Amino acid sequence: MAAGNDGAKTPEDDDPFGYLYADGQAAGAQPPQGGGYGYPGPAAQPGVPRTSYNQVRTVGERQYGGHVPQQPAYGQQQGYGQPHPQYAAPETYPGGAQTRQVPVAPAGRGGSGRGPNTKGLLIGAVAVVAVVVLGITAAVITNSGDENDKAGGNNPTTAPTQASQSPSSDATPSSQPSAELPKQDAATLKLGGSAALAKDITGAEGADGAYVTGFNAVGSSVTWQADVESAGRYRLYVRYAIPAKDAFATLTVNDKANSNPIGLKNFIHSSDPTLEKNWQTTWAPVDLQQGRNTIKLSCEQGNQCDAIFDWLEIRPEGG
Repeated sequence: MAAGNDGAKTPEDDDPFGYLYADGQAAGAQPPQGGGYGYPGPAAQPGVPRTSYNQVRTVGERQYGGHVPQQPAYGQQQGYGQPHPQYAAPETYPGGAQTRQVPVAPAGRGGSGRGPNTKGLLIGAVAVVAVVVLGITAAVITNSGDENDKAGGNNPTTAPTQASQSPSSDATPSSQPSAELPKQDAATLKLGGSAALAKDITGAEGADGAYVTGFNAVGSSVTWQADVESAGRYRLYVRYAIPAKDAFATLTVNDKANSNPIGLKNFIHSSDPTLEKNWQTTWAPVDLQQGRNTIKLSCEQGNQCDAIFDWLEIRPEGG
């Protein structure tokens, strides 16, 4: 055999699908017999089942409404700008079914053409977040309650109460008895110097409204013998009246003068010198011994003693 390829001897051998075109058929191309994949099978026979359902037609053989369009010869080109008969719409052929355009329904409020319900989705998302937040809050509260129970916060038997606590030693002397502490009208005290009793100024709380006057002179004094059951720190309260200006006197306890004088100040900030309008109270700390104590108020050199006295009283420290 000579080298090379001499080509097909017949047109049908040159193109196995030439029978599908008019020029191939004119050249003698025949479809293969027996049918098969891609080829028309034999004609249906009565009582004989079909062996192939792929009925291939020659290009241009399909008919539309009984009209067979003219198939151009193989190799010929369809005219430019003219639609090819094979790709024309069915309604363009005689007897072809008419088609119609179905208008698209406009999207309206609540219509079937409406897009996704974003508002509904947003509400759903917010509801889910709210449920999660409520769940977390409930869990935190439950855990906090459990921790309090473990720590004894809800156990009334372990929680201390204010009523069960003992009073502070700073409030009263540690040995302070429950007996009432002494109080004495100044008119019943021992007077010294120019001190004297008077009743002409109203407002005194002593017996018959008596009070001590004439204290505004050096050497004047009032002395009180006061008994206490326990030694300790107390407060000496004094009720007095001044002519709307500050005064002060010397305080002596058990023959020992306090380093600081007792202040008889104008605490009510009165501007009226009338004595009956200026009654007020002051106090000073005193250390007392058990039993009898001598308490003395005196006007010494350098004191401002323009005051009258109503009563003296011992109270607990901080009382």
